[in-house]
Amino acid sequence: MTDAVPDPFHDHDHSSCAAVVLRRAEEQTRAEGVRLTPVRRRTLEILLESHRAMGAYEVLEKLAADGYGKQPPVAYRALEFLVEQGFAHRIQRLNAYAACLSPERNHAPVFLICRSCEQVAEADASALRGALQDLAARSEFTPERITVELLGLCARCSAEAAA
Repeated sequence: MTDAVPDPFHDHDHSSCAAVVLRRAEEQTRAEGVRLTPVRRRTLEILLESHRAMGAYEVLEKLAADGYGKQPPVAYRALEFLVEQGFAHRIQRLNAYAACLSPERNHAPVFLICRSCEQVAEADASALRGALQDLAARSEFTPERITVELLGLCARCSAEAAA
């Protein structure tokens, strides 16, 4: 799939952005024979409503409002599925989840987290990933997960802070 999704720190057609990710999820689950159940799909839609990371309980509140139940496992199972399938990322710094905006399933983005508006953007980090893997190899270390999160201010919040 070649649809590129713009980063959330810049103006873009958000409905188109969300549609690209949902279409990718539908195509991938169908091709792989896994189910994008209504609760899983709604969970992804909730994560796509804004480009910020959301905690599991915040997702659960929205699911409950839509009639999907109020038990935490409802949200956690759906979020776990989305992360396993590459449709969402767990943002460690925020103890939260964000929709994956990349058309690439197996990638290692850097997460740019605005500490003011809490939007999260993915940036391609293939060069950084390669450098980290080289560093690990020189140390005879086998990485199982590489997660890089940058905390700062997006351009909008920087401009507001400067005003």
